[in-house]
Amino acid sequence: MSKPAASAKSSMPGTMSRLIKMLFSFFPVLLPLVMAGVILCGLINSIGAVFLQSALEVISTSWQTGDWAAAQPKILKIVLTLGAIYLVGNLSSLFWNRYMAVITQGSLEKLREKMFNRMQDLPIRYFDTNQRGDIMSHYTNDIDTLRQMISQSLPNLLQTVIVLTTVLCIMLYFSVWMCLVIITGIACMVALTKLLGSNSARFFIAQQRELGVVEGHIEEVMNGQKVVKAFCHEAAAEADFDERNEKLFEVSQKANMYANILMPVLMNLGNLIYVVVALAGGVFLALNVPNLSFSGLPLSIAVVVPFLNMTKQFCGQIGQVSQQINAVVMGLAGASRIFELLDQEPEVDEGYVTLVNARVNPDTWELEETDERTGMWAWKHPHKADGTVTYEPLRGDVRMVDVDFGYTPDHDVLHGVSVYAKPGQKVAFVGATGAGKTTITNLINRFYDIADGKIRYDGINVNKIKKADLRRSLGVVLQDVNLFTGTVMDNIRYGKLDATDEECIKAAKLAGADDFICRLPEGYNTMLTGNGSQLSQGQRQLISIARAAVADPPAMILDEATSSIDTRTEAIVQRGMDALMQGRTTFVIAHRLSTVRNSDVIICLDHGRVIERGNHDELIAKKGYYYQLYTGAFELE
Repeated sequence: MSKPAASAKSSMPGTMSRLIKMLFSFFPVLLPLVMAGVILCGLINSIGAVFLQSALEVISTSWQTGDWAAAQPKILKIVLTLGAIYLVGNLSSLFWNRYMAVITQGSLEKLREKMFNRMQDLPIRYFDTNQRGDIMSHYTNDIDTLRQMISQSLPNLLQTVIVLTTVLCIMLYFSVWMCLVIITGIACMVALTKLLGSNSARFFIAQQRELGVVEGHIEEVMNGQKVVKAFCHEAAAEADFDERNEKLFEVSQKANMYANILMPVLMNLGNLIYVVVALAGGVFLALNVPNLSFSGLPLSIAVVVPFLNMTKQFCGQIGQVSQQINAVVMGLAGASRIFELLDQEPEVDEGYVTLVNARVNPDTWELEETDERTGMWAWKHPHKADGTVTYEPLRGDVRMVDVDFGYTPDHDVLHGVSVYAKPGQKVAFVGATGAGKTTITNLINRFYDIADGKIRYDGINVNKIKKADLRRSLGVVLQDVNLFTGTVMDNIRYGKLDATDEECIKAAKLAGADDFICRLPEGYNTMLTGNGSQLSQGQRQLISIARAAVADPPAMILDEATSSIDTRTEAIVQRGMDALMQGRTTFVIAHRLSTVRNSDVIICLDHGRVIERGNHDELIAKKGYYYQLYTGAFELE
């Protein structure tokens, strides 16, 4: 979740420091070279006044002596020297602008990779508690503000600081008295920048946060557009959007108001300082005030004129600082949100038991690990106490004992739930929506960790099993189907990336999907886009079942796997599912009771508690909760 604006503001120096360190780690050689180019350009842009003073000094001397012939080679030398210096400056500018683009785009590429990789390591809870649109905003708005800051604002700010420092030193070198006049005016400019800039920064940070909220809402409404139209909810959706959009407008207009005020105020104040310096120079010359300087030059028109040019340049650079500050603040606000994503705690996995292919050693008749796919699986269990390794055959024995769980600490969803699934059994969960059926399967594959109790898989505490291996042993078919942009074959192969075309086709036939796939325009090579929008819900579910089948998992979780399939198609799929479940421990969640009749164990849940368990005949004979559901209606909803 986004931090409050005040917190983000207070962490800005830390964010800037972290960002610069990251840029140096990405480009340890190129970045210093680019910075050197920026500094060189800043120095060259600052020294024009020195040559102007020299030229005026030569002209003044020639005017007094009348020896213009001696002045010509000196002026030519000054012009040629200045031209050579500016040529170097142009080449330096070309260099750093060219390679700053490389640094910017390269850094953003690496940042996007880090963000996406971190996102893959985050627990399901993060995605359940954050809007998808807000998460996407990290990759779009936050990255874009960071791009502008890295490519333009930071180099310009560095160059501006170099120019300001150099010009100030030159002014002190020529005249301390006139420099003090400028410093007094600059103090006023800094005070105004601090006053207006701090308010601007605060609202720019809020703008980034509200932009994420608006994009999250847009993404949510777009995904639910069919529901919006089906329930004539367009007006209410517009009202909800207007409310969020209004908040974004309020903070954005305040941010830009302060930002737009700052620039003209500083420019006018700079013009006023220029006039004051000109008047002070005239007064000092009229009164013949002794010059206090490090150069030893007397106060003359040859000093005052370059000084006025430097004053104009100095005040203009202060205006540039104010202009860049807003972009830097927005960039840091985006960087802060990006770092918040990168700093999210990854999914904790302290497991050390792994799932391996196994075979029986013909000499010892004991299980041993093998690289071949033998169809036999074993848990490789290293024992820290004595350093030995044992292999436990994967049987699919799952036991939950007195499990308590809540998605939030103050609200338990499951209360003392105990579930026993023997190897090869088909265990079905029935109950009304919210009874805790899907929650149990989420705990078995450790999308969430339990608050109390034990879950054992083949006698091993699931906390000791590596999550990737635990989930690899569990094929999952979810109620909400997600198909990815790619061919039908690619989507089936998602269950097993090294699966051959023949294995994918075999899995599709097993799931009953081969028939409709072959009727598609390009068969298995048909491109799917928009989550398979060109397919029916039932067809999408069949591909999802085929994807689980090609993985050939030792155990299965079927969460409403046939809920979106018509009765005729369900009969076809059920035959394939029966073949898929043969010999595997299977957990089935179903609202249609007709799909769970042949289960070995049916567990009835109500408000997070197990109230009945047994097979179909046993539960019908009890004439309890299941009997009422079965005889009253075949649909739980």
